[in-house]
Amino acid sequence: MRIKYIIPFPFDEEGIAARAAQIPTDVLGTGTEVECVPVRNSITMLDSEYEASLFEAYITEAGLTAQDEGYDAVVMDTVSDSGLGALRSRLTIPVLGPGIVAYAVAIMLGKRFSIVTMWDKWNFFYEKNLAMYNLKGKCASIRAVNIPPEVESLFAGKEEEMFQKLTAEAQRAIDEDGADCILLGSTTMHQAGQYMQEHLEAQVINPGPVAIKMVEAIVQLGLSHSKVAYASPATLQDEKYFSLMGVSDPPPER
Repeated sequence: MRIKYIIPFPFDEEGIAARAAQIPTDVLGTGTEVECVPVRNSITMLDSEYEASLFEAYITEAGLTAQDEGYDAVVMDTVSDSGLGALRSRLTIPVLGPGIVAYAVAIMLGKRFSIVTMWDKWNFFYEKNLAMYNLKGKCASIRAVNIPPEVESLFAGKEEEMFQKLTAEAQRAIDEDGADCILLGSTTMHQAGQYMQEHLEAQVINPGPVAIKMVEAIVQLGLSHSKVAYASPATLQDEKYFSLMGVSDPPPER
């Protein structure tokens, strides 16, 4: 089984390796390969609806050819689930997002979850997706430590500080908001998952690893997303996505 894991930034090998470290190789089947594929271009910090539209376009572009390339499934490396709907419409192989998987697992394991994230500028996409997935009533709170993320270097050099701050915020979500599961609000936070689980009574859900394992199970079960819910397009227009400017392309003349 081949899973295409879309890294939503055009990173070099070092940056890709930092994101690939979350792949749960110890629980995947021996025949499962997760291939990390970066996008051609991206945004800066996903701090607004404006950036979200560009983020979605480049992630969608990176996934369009997955089925033709022989992949069995696609996962995007972002809790925003950017590109999920478009890729489900375009492809028949399973497409999962870490956000929707984390929310679904949380309501299987507990009654109310809290999202603990890096900064509150990301709240707009949590709120948007929770409303779309009809899960707002299951979310006890969204809490942020309000430290801008490092999307490439992650927590390198400040692991202890970041782990402790995120854990403290998660404990407040449990004590003050009534959360019984904690969701990491970004796959950029994956390094904190084990530490937080060891120091919290509530279950901690690390979205990237859970999404990868879940999509493996879905493929093994012969399932995929519903084409009734995500209808295939009558006309393919992939070339319009492929015409998006790459990171090395010159800017258009004005």
